[in-house]
Amino acid sequence: MKTGAASVHVILLLLVPVASLWLDSTEGATCRPSGRIRGEKPPPRRCNRENDSECCRRGRSYPTFKCSPPVSHHTKAILTLNSFEKGGDGGGPSECDNKFHSDNTPVVALSTGWFNDRKRCHHNITIFGNGRRVHAVVASQAVWKALGVPKSHWGELNIHWSDQCRPSGRIIGKKPPPGECNQENDSECCVQGKAYTTFKCSPAVSSNTKAQLTLNSFEKGGDGGGPSACDNKYHSDDTPVVALSTGWFNNMSRCLHNVTISANGRSVVAMVVDECDSTMGCDEDHDYQPPCPNNIVDASKAVWKALGVPHNQWGGLQITWADA
Repeated sequence: MKTGAASVHVILLLLVPVASLWLDSTEGATCRPSGRIRGEKPPPRRCNRENDSECCRRGRSYPTFKCSPPVSHHTKAILTLNSFEKGGDGGGPSECDNKFHSDNTPVVALSTGWFNDRKRCHHNITIFGNGRRVHAVVASQAVWKALGVPKSHWGELNIHWSDQCRPSGRIIGKKPPPGECNQENDSECCVQGKAYTTFKCSPAVSSNTKAQLTLNSFEKGGDGGGPSACDNKYHSDDTPVVALSTGWFNNMSRCLHNVTISANGRSVVAMVVDECDSTMGCDEDHDYQPPCPNNIVDASKAVWKALGVPHNQWGGLQITWADA
C-alpha cells in the first residue's frame, strides 16, 4: 500500500485558560501542570459573571496546562456553561472564526490541549451525558438543552465526548501509465473513473484502537514508494516499522514513536516511520494507488512475522493498536 505525506471539522470556538469542556489537567499520555499564575482582582465591571463564571481572586495561585488527557472514543470531561454571544461571558469573538454565536447553536470551546493548536476548529464532536448525545460544532445553552438537563442543573456535568470522523471528499481514479503502480504485496491500482473516498481524520485513539493491518515494503523499489516521511530513509522488510493513516499519523506527531500492535494472540512493538495518505492518491506521487482508508496500520513483513500470521494469510488482518 502506498504511503505519502499529507495533513489533518466541531467549531472549536474559543481558546481560554479554563474552557467550556475541560478536565483538571497537547494530548499525551501524561499531562502535568505547565506552571502557575497569580490572580489579580478584576477592575470594576470587568469580569462577566453570567452562567456563574468565576472571577479571579487577588493572590490566589491558579495552575496552568499546555496539555489535556488523551482523546479516545470515550473521553471523560466536565461540561460547563458558556455564552458565545456578543456581550456574553465568553468574552470576544470565537478563536476559530472570529465570530459570535447564538446560545441556540450547539457550539463548544475545548481546553487548550484538546483544542490542539486550532486543529479541531470547525470540526464536530459528539457529547454524551444524561443518557443522551448531541453533536456540537466545537458548550452553549443549546448543548445543555439537547442533553435534556434541567435548567436548574446547568453549569457543570460529568460527560464524555469523542471526535467524529467523516469523509473529507472524493477523488476520481486515473488509469496508471504503463509500468507505473507497483503491485507488490497485492497493492491496489486506481481504476479509471472510479470514485475514491478521502479522509483528513481517523477514528479516536484509545488503549485498544481497532484497525486494519496491511502489508507494505519500505525498502527502496518496494510498493511503499519513496523514502519514509519521518526520516527520509528506506527500511528493511526485516525491521518492524509501520505507516499510519493520515489522522493517526497526526501531522508527523507519531514519527519515530513506537506503537504496540496486537492480533492472533500476540503483540509486537513497531516504529512509526511513514504516513498512509488518506487525503490523496491516484497520481504519480502516490504511485497511482488509491487513497488509504482512515483506519490502516500499514506494516512491514517483520510485523506480520512477529504476529505469527501464516504467510498465505498476509495482506489484511483485523488488529488493535496503542501508543507504546
